[in-house]
Amino acid sequence: MLRITELKLPLDHPEEALRPALLQRLGIADDELLDFTLFKRSYDARKKSSELQFIYTLDFAVRDEAALLTKFRDDKHIGTAPDTAYKPVGQAAQPLQERPIVVGFGPCGIFAALILAQAGLRPIVLERGKEVRQRTKDTWGLWRKKVLDPESNVQFGEGGAGTFSDGKLYSQIKDPKHLGRKVLQEFVKAGAPEEILYVSKPHIGTFRLTGVVATMREEIKALGGEVRFQQRVSDLLIDNGQLRGVVLESGEQIESRHVILALGHSSRDTFRMLHARGVFMEAKPFSVGFRIEHPQSLIDRARLGKYAGHPKLGAADYKLVHHARNGRSVYSFCMCPGGTVVAATSEPERVVTNGMSQYSRNERNANAGIVVGITPEQDYPGGPLAGVELQERLESQAYILGGRSYEAPGQLVGDFIAGKPSTEWGSVEPSYKPGVKLGDLAPSLPDFAIEAIREAIPAFAKQIKGFDLHDAVLTGIETRTSSPLRITRGDDLQSLNLKGLYPAGEGAGYAGGILSAGVDGIRVAEAVVQEMLLC
Repeated sequence: MLRITELKLPLDHPEEALRPALLQRLGIADDELLDFTLFKRSYDARKKSSELQFIYTLDFAVRDEAALLTKFRDDKHIGTAPDTAYKPVGQAAQPLQERPIVVGFGPCGIFAALILAQAGLRPIVLERGKEVRQRTKDTWGLWRKKVLDPESNVQFGEGGAGTFSDGKLYSQIKDPKHLGRKVLQEFVKAGAPEEILYVSKPHIGTFRLTGVVATMREEIKALGGEVRFQQRVSDLLIDNGQLRGVVLESGEQIESRHVILALGHSSRDTFRMLHARGVFMEAKPFSVGFRIEHPQSLIDRARLGKYAGHPKLGAADYKLVHHARNGRSVYSFCMCPGGTVVAATSEPERVVTNGMSQYSRNERNANAGIVVGITPEQDYPGGPLAGVELQERLESQAYILGGRSYEAPGQLVGDFIAGKPSTEWGSVEPSYKPGVKLGDLAPSLPDFAIEAIREAIPAFAKQIKGFDLHDAVLTGIETRTSSPLRITRGDDLQSLNLKGLYPAGEGAGYAGGILSAGVDGIRVAEAVVQEMLLC
């Protein structure tokens, strides 16, 4: 199989134009082209003066592959296609007596359990939250009725935090084994749109993702796995530095010498248990800030120009970075085109925001986190849990500023930049439910963060016209951008000081987002497969 990159066609080209364009580029007759498949489609909207084009990467087969490679030996855009097929690392010939345990059933835990099940190892999955459909009802209970279930919410439950997000499926991680392709293929197999295999920035959206997650759970069970909900792990069974199993909140003990710890970044009680049991961990950087909302039409015009609103392009996104004079970096995070700002707390009397989009991305506002990077050395010294404690303090303060009702504190962008409280809404209506209480956001974050964000927003307006729109809305606060700690592991992907414990995914500090979490789940599961089959 061969591959061609940078094949460009007009934005409105008919679907059947791909084959003639490929034939023309290769300079071959129609009968010489045996087959072709679409691997990637993207576009570049950075040059507003030029006509927008789709840019394709195609994999194809021809009658005389050697002759074509010789013909194009100096063309960097034509060559042999890499082998992206997934290759299992092992398969149990018969059921083993020991069953591996997966703690957590977000993207990392799902893919870890799937790989273990496909290898015939019959994993036991322990998820503290509820199955995805019941979890969705509980989450809406907070958004609509201000009733929080600490074990079933945006953070906890089947599908993890990624279920209530934009469902983004792209990442900048290094992926030499093409494990990301395996993640996408399994999602499509479970009902995700096939286009996620080739669009440059694939996403699923919350409503579709819930069905995909439920389907993958059933496949794990069909392969011999077991998925248990409302099962919070409260302790570990340890014998001379070797993990022997886990203890559930109910008191039940489940023995296993191979436990994948696929926690989310909000499993603070579990972090504290691990720290008390002596599991090695260390504080790591994360970011804090606000959600910003603009009319989606403003972002579309700024990013796509005359192509704004084109049905083939959908809602435009953005990615921004600013290095402030006080030495802090401010950047956009988890940008959700045509989406909503959501209540993402998992703990009573705390306020946290996040962003979410449906597959259609057709809500009136665009939103993104505008966050400031912070480090343990500079901002929260004091040990592995110091970042967790900082998050808790900030989220409690946001709850107070929002009126102690799970409403979030908010402010108009123009007023925030000017340093004066907001008293009435402008043209942009905030999407956050249960509601937003206008006022002054300055007390919600450290002074250095407020200073840096005030400087960054006008700077971002030089890249996206109107970004500093006076009526745009800031909603506080965004604190759970990533895990504030890392449960450090060695080259064998096991804990540095507890053999048999495999920290994985976002909560362990090794992923950020659905795709990278899924990839990490596969990597760690492969390590478990190899370890168990060699024993």
